[in-house]
Amino acid sequence: MTKPTIGFIGVGFMGHGMAKNIVENGYPLVTMAHRKRDAVDDLIKRGATEAKSPKEIAEQSDIIHLCVTGSPQVEANIRGENGILAGLRPGAIVIDCSTSDPVSTLTLKAEIEAAGGHLADAPLARTPKEAWEGTLDTMVGASPEVFEKIKPVLDCWAGVVVHLGEVGLGHKMKLLNNFLAMGYGALYSEALAIARLSGLTPQQFDSVIRPGRLSNGFYETFMKWTLDHDENAHKFAISNGHKDMRYLTNLCTAVGAVNPVQSAVKNSYAAMEAAGEGERYVPMLADFIARQNGLDPD
Repeated sequence: MTKPTIGFIGVGFMGHGMAKNIVENGYPLVTMAHRKRDAVDDLIKRGATEAKSPKEIAEQSDIIHLCVTGSPQVEANIRGENGILAGLRPGAIVIDCSTSDPVSTLTLKAEIEAAGGHLADAPLARTPKEAWEGTLDTMVGASPEVFEKIKPVLDCWAGVVVHLGEVGLGHKMKLLNNFLAMGYGALYSEALAIARLSGLTPQQFDSVIRPGRLSNGFYETFMKWTLDHDENAHKFAISNGHKDMRYLTNLCTAVGAVNPVQSAVKNSYAAMEAAGEGERYVPMLADFIARQNGLDPD
C-alpha cells in the first residue's frame, strides 16, 4: 500500500529528528527551510524533497506536521497568504506538534474543517536526543478516525503515544506537563541558591538528591549545566518556558482555576526573559537566581 506523503514545517531542535525518522521509515517527506538550511539539506540527502512555502507543502501532502515555537507561528503557517489553508488537499490532516494555546487550537480546528481538512494536536515531551532516536512522548487530541490514520506516522518518532480524546486535549495536557517541568526548574534553581548561601556546594546538594526519591529525568539533565556546564544537555529556552506558562495562565483564566504556584513559576521565567536572557536554556535559570541572591554563578 502506498504510504501517505508527509509534510513537515519546523525542522529545528525537535523537528529535525522527527522528520529524519519519518523519511527513514519510508514515507515520502516534503519540508522547507526557515532561518537555517542545515536540517533541510540533511533531510534532502536522506530522501526528502523541498518546498518553498507552507502552501506548496500542503499541495503535496496528505499529513502535515507543524513543529514551531507557538500559536502565533502556527497561525501564520496555516492562515498566511501562502499558508496551509491556501493549498490544503481535501481530507488532509494537519498535526500541530507545537506547544500551543488550546484556545487558538480549537479556532484553527474549525477553520481547517471548513476547508475540508482535519486538525490533530500532538505536542511533545522529552528532548532533541529522543527526537533523533524516535522515542519522544506525545499526547494527542484527535477524533478516533483521524488518530487511526496518523498513529503509524506518530510511531516513527514517538515511543509513547497517548490518545487523550478530542482536539485540544493534547495541548492542554502539554501545558500541564510543562508546568511541572518549569516548576521543577524554578524549585531546583531556588534550592541551589539557598544551599550555596547555607554553605553547601552544588555537588553536595546533588550527592543527596540524585540517588534519592526526588531525582528524575528532568533533574538529571537540568543539573548537567550546574555541575558540568554542559549547555546541550537540556536545550529548552527560557523564552519558551515563559511562553508556555503564559498559555497556561490563559487556560487557568478560561477554566476559573486558582493558580498561585503556577503564577510564581511563570514569574521566574518572566524575570529572566525581561533581563534579556530569554535565549538561554532552562538549566541556566540557576545562574539567574544565584545572581539575584548576590552569588556568582558557580
